[in-house]
Amino acid sequence: MAIIKKSEIKELDDDKLQTRLFEFQKELNSERGMLATGGRTSNPGKINELKKAVARIKTMLHARKLGIAKKMPGIKKQDVKPKASQIASKTGENEKKEEKKPAQKTDEKGAGKKDGENQAAKAAGR
Repeated sequence: MAIIKKSEIKELDDDKLQTRLFEFQKELNSERGMLATGGRTSNPGKINELKKAVARIKTMLHARKLGIAKKMPGIKKQDVKPKASQIASKTGENEKKEEKKPAQKTDEKGAGKKDGENQAAKAAGR
């Protein structure tokens, strides 16, 4: 019983999504106002559905803004700014990072041992 389906959201352009978002937010505020004044809503599950519809629309608008939405009828690729990681990979700064070595464990005396040596020492009863 979704108020608006995901497929409908994907088909609408940004302007129509903004108007639908405004309508849903207005309706959600009126439903919350009815509850706050002590009234009843016609459908108790409507508030949750409206909240979910608003979240879906906001998510799609944000995805289109970032350029990660599957269908983007209202946005051109050059309008979207690339992320810092994408810029770094193009310039070659992010190619090789130093690999972290695992920390050595120490025994009671403070001498460093590797994992295999610790297990061998435990098995020998030291």
